[in-house]
Amino acid sequence: MKTLIILGDGMADEPIAELGGKTPLQYADTPAMDMLARLGVTGRLKTVADGFHPGSEVANMAVLGYDLPTVYEGRGVLEAASMGVELQPGDMAMRCNLVCLEGDLLKNHSAGHIKTEEADLLIQTLNAELGSERVRFYTGVSYRHLLVIKGGDKRLVCTPPHDIPLQPYRPNLIRAEVSEAEETATLLNQLIERSQEVLKDHPVNIKRIQEGHDPANSIWPWSPGVRPAMQTLKSLYGIQSSSVISAVDLIRGIGVYAGMKVIQVEGATGLYDTNYEGKATAALEALKTDDLVYLHVEASDEAGHEGDVRLKIQTIEDLDHRIVGPVLQALQTWEEPVAIAVLPDHPTPCSIRTHTNVPVPFLIYRPGDEPDSVTEFDEISVGNGKYGLLEKDEFIKLLIKSEK
Repeated sequence: MKTLIILGDGMADEPIAELGGKTPLQYADTPAMDMLARLGVTGRLKTVADGFHPGSEVANMAVLGYDLPTVYEGRGVLEAASMGVELQPGDMAMRCNLVCLEGDLLKNHSAGHIKTEEADLLIQTLNAELGSERVRFYTGVSYRHLLVIKGGDKRLVCTPPHDIPLQPYRPNLIRAEVSEAEETATLLNQLIERSQEVLKDHPVNIKRIQEGHDPANSIWPWSPGVRPAMQTLKSLYGIQSSSVISAVDLIRGIGVYAGMKVIQVEGATGLYDTNYEGKATAALEALKTDDLVYLHVEASDEAGHEGDVRLKIQTIEDLDHRIVGPVLQALQTWEEPVAIAVLPDHPTPCSIRTHTNVPVPFLIYRPGDEPDSVTEFDEISVGNGKYGLLEKDEFIKLLIKSEK
């Protein structure tokens, strides 16, 4: 039996007063996900291992059954893999956001969701002004970019910028965990401060301000690491062929190290305007040849970071109406059965605009399996699910019926 995982990044949330005490997932119109809940079996999954920050790299690796204490090296190295940047011994990679500062505050983590074409011009300028044999910037997607430091020490304390919206940025600059990392921390903080001078009067930012958009007036490096030692899904669980569909370099990078085929979908943006239909079509096509397809949609996470409750409801409904429903309808005509799992990777509550480590709801629909009593898919209903609370590799093994 083939397997499809549909992951709504940051889709889980907390009860919100303006929604009558419901979460966005409870409030949204989700007939397809509710149908799968009625036909399938549900539960909750602990996606953030003890001692880890609830980042998307941690949570998505956990969904795929990776042992975080063994393989985790930060998100920078995963994005490097997605971008085709070959890390050499001694290279330290970091996610490098383009952010918007307003005075001493970090206004937002995304520079107003800057377009990739604009961001690329800024990254080129940063390389020209701040790059060296040791320091190199690489263009990613929108606000998400890569910084590689040769000889960098990864033992650093870094704050994800999406954790501190509208907070002073200086108290959250990079710190060394050990004395040996002081030089690296100093270098990175100098790059942050120098980037503000380089970007302040850049033509891209002048134009953005004139058009009423937030400028990308600083870099924010975080999540350092070196090349990880990850096994493929084939070697871990016997999954012979697999693919990943995502607009996000981080998720594609996980796919590269997991031995998955990376599928690019035109018009996939990582935002509410992403190409939902294109992703659904790509997933169905991939299932014709691959044993497992991992379909990742970022939109709800970004809505949560913006604190936009109505937009988050819209992204959940779009996921249901434009991906889950059409995929389910198409699969009903297939001769070969396909198991479907739907879940978030972590909550991104609109009230705090950042990730939490609360276990997430999940459903597994496998043709022929007896359903449990749950009839709606949301954070509360699945508390009565047959699977209870899972952690580590229990979810992926259960989903693919692996005994390895």
